[in-house]
Amino acid sequence: MIVDREKLRLLLEQECGGENLCSELLRQRPHLFASGAVFLERDLARQMQETIAAVETVVALPAYREAVLARSPSIVHFDPGARGVFIGYDFHLAGARPQLIEINTNAGGGLLNAKLARVMLGGNDGDHCERAFVEMFREEWRIRHGDRPPRNILIVDDQPAGQYLYPEFLLFRALFRRHGLNAEIADPGELAYREGVLWHRDMPCDLVYNRLTDFLLDEPRHENLRRAYLDGAVMMTPHPRAHALYADKRNLVLLGDAGRLRAFGAAEDVIQALRCSIPATVEVTPDNAGQLWQQRRRLFFKPAGGYGSRGAYRGEKLTRRVWEEIRNGEYVAQDFVPPSECELGDEGARSSLKVDFRLYTYAGAAQLIAARLYQGQTTNFRTPLGGFAPVRLT
Repeated sequence: MIVDREKLRLLLEQECGGENLCSELLRQRPHLFASGAVFLERDLARQMQETIAAVETVVALPAYREAVLARSPSIVHFDPGARGVFIGYDFHLAGARPQLIEINTNAGGGLLNAKLARVMLGGNDGDHCERAFVEMFREEWRIRHGDRPPRNILIVDDQPAGQYLYPEFLLFRALFRRHGLNAEIADPGELAYREGVLWHRDMPCDLVYNRLTDFLLDEPRHENLRRAYLDGAVMMTPHPRAHALYADKRNLVLLGDAGRLRAFGAAEDVIQALRCSIPATVEVTPDNAGQLWQQRRRLFFKPAGGYGSRGAYRGEKLTRRVWEEIRNGEYVAQDFVPPSECELGDEGARSSLKVDFRLYTYAGAAQLIAARLYQGQTTNFRTPLGGFAPVRLT
């Protein structure tokens, strides 16, 4: 199945309100969308969802939450009530069962992949996803505010127009507006907080779609947003508490430890589901650093608070300099699980690409499954023929 790029471009142009900007942004991002689709057996997709259900069961346990909060800064102890939108579960296909590589709480690409699915797969999947996305934000709002609608929605990121996924910000703004919700895109530096109200220029804001990668809102330029969040002046989603409970890579250590899970009160079927679905993961400490260095060729190292591929390293390619950074930072070491591969291209020039599967979820329910195709150590948007790819279940 080959992606009809012209049909996709026209759809995105139309969805953005006919702005030529969207087409120009796509031209500047030639590897945002892959050249073809990926096929996945329904049974494997079902197993992925079983793993997600097991994770959600553990995250809901009070003892697990206490363990996570005990190592977390004060901002994480504030519970805004919201669940957190777009929790993404990333899997590799390996062995008898798909392996959960990591969890993210501001997983980008959901709306882009919904548009791609509409073009490539047909049917109502893309439309259904978009309606589910809007309802998800409304549900986040209702959790604390009931049926009173939000006045304004802000899509917030640092220098948003410079972000690689800025086309998605434009699509979200248009989507919210089509559903009767006023929406704008903003840099945190444009926000002011006074008299209990978060302002974007002259517009009061009460719902923030948070695309920042400063997950704990530590940076000084995010101070106004942080204060408004902690004062309950805005409903922000996803939020620091969700990141701590799901996306901190040290959680994979807990989720794969049968003894800790039993101590948390997890049922045996949940424990077994996680043990066979999460690669062995440990924290890098002074006590085990020497052993991990010796075993590095079979390991993958990730920063505990990282995202995407930033700061992540395949062990067999480590230099001593990078190893010292890992030893002195907060990192986890995970058994390396090689991704599956697929071939794209014509008969004259075919390329083998690695495949990473992502399930976008809300409140534990899968909304969309997509793939990222790439070459190299980690996922990227630099690979010819690679990028986001639709997934057809077989």
